[in-house]
Amino acid sequence: MTTAMGAALRRIQLGNALSAFGNGFTVPFLFVYVARVRDLGANTAGVVLATFAVAALAVLPFIGRLIDRRGPQSVAVAGAVAAAVGSMGLGLAASEPPVIAAAGVLGAGMAAIQPALATLIVWCSTPLTRSRAFATQFFLGNLGLGIGGLLGGLLVDASAAASFVRLFAIDAVMFLALGSAVATVRLERTPVFDGPVPTVGERLGDTGRWRSLLGDRAMVQLCVLGFVMFFACYGQFESGLSAFAVDVARISPSMLGVALAANTAAIVLAQFVVLKLVEWRRRSRVIALVGLVWTVAWCAAGAAGLVPGGQAVGVTAIISAYALFGLGEAMLSPTVAPLVADLAPPTALGQYNSAFSLVKQLALAVGPAVGGLLAGAGLYGTYIATLIVCSLGITALALRLGKRLTAQQDNPLRATVAGASVPAPRAASSDEVITAA
Repeated sequence: MTTAMGAALRRIQLGNALSAFGNGFTVPFLFVYVARVRDLGANTAGVVLATFAVAALAVLPFIGRLIDRRGPQSVAVAGAVAAAVGSMGLGLAASEPPVIAAAGVLGAGMAAIQPALATLIVWCSTPLTRSRAFATQFFLGNLGLGIGGLLGGLLVDASAAASFVRLFAIDAVMFLALGSAVATVRLERTPVFDGPVPTVGERLGDTGRWRSLLGDRAMVQLCVLGFVMFFACYGQFESGLSAFAVDVARISPSMLGVALAANTAAIVLAQFVVLKLVEWRRRSRVIALVGLVWTVAWCAAGAAGLVPGGQAVGVTAIISAYALFGLGEAMLSPTVAPLVADLAPPTALGQYNSAFSLVKQLALAVGPAVGGLLAGAGLYGTYIATLIVCSLGITALALRLGKRLTAQQDNPLRATVAGASVPAPRAASSDEVITAA
């Protein structure tokens, strides 16, 4: 990695951390703000939360095209500006239509930022440094979100709308800080191309890109795997799992905050230890191990409602489950996003990142709905059993995916070391780098 690439990557990581820090001021309090502070009711708050997902699903199919045509910098900057406008709009809106409209702008902006940042990180890294780069992004994002949430809790006053306006203003400023950081990144060439970034004329059209992506069996399998992963973990935190913890395990709502803190702490404390353990191992097998870790987590959560012993047992089981989810997340951060990048052709990197973000958003929309329905019906045994099956499915799907990956895609470090003793011809080496990226 060159000095310029390293400086650009540090700037991008700083911007990402600042935006996550700003999110921490608003995300934990959004439902309360809309429903109670603005007195718009729980139904409107639910519509606002749903609007985020709908907006993301609406723009993501087109974001990949923009990234590949215009470059990730311009898309990330535009997304940051839109997110800042949406966040400030939420803080100032006092009636239902403006609140929903602002949520849509914020959701669309954040949806644009995610694949654009992922593409920038790929541009500023090499196949050998990519896992560490994405692990650092995930670490800083969670650290920023946690610190922002703690400070937001100190500043907020549920009886004063002005205190929430202040929180949304901080969030908006941090989005603008991200946009400024990305806008000042300067890279004339990327490590995934032998020459300059391909021009518009050299790229495939929309139909060709989607046809190529859907014809990539490994990428399709990774998308299916990604949907199950996000459904089984992130999609349950704010719906089925929290309802199960309160209704069945009988823990207090305040202890849910402790459990979420345990999840964040597990990520922050374990991230770089986990990175050292997994970066030399095959990505498919690391993902398979995550499925087993999450199986244990769901079994622990289920035990909270089955094992007698009072509230202490339930609290311990639920906190342990959240911590295990965090451990699995720390294992995925240096694994999944770099794998998406290494599967993508150079001219469709934005398309691949956007497609995987779309899969994530679908899972985050379906997961809470399914979890909420099962919880609302009181089918908690079915709920836990379903998530255990999904977690075991992650393991099975990951092992199956591993059979389709090349050695370079499954672990660039091991493949590079294995091939170091037998240098390949110059042209073959170049082709391999392009394919892997």
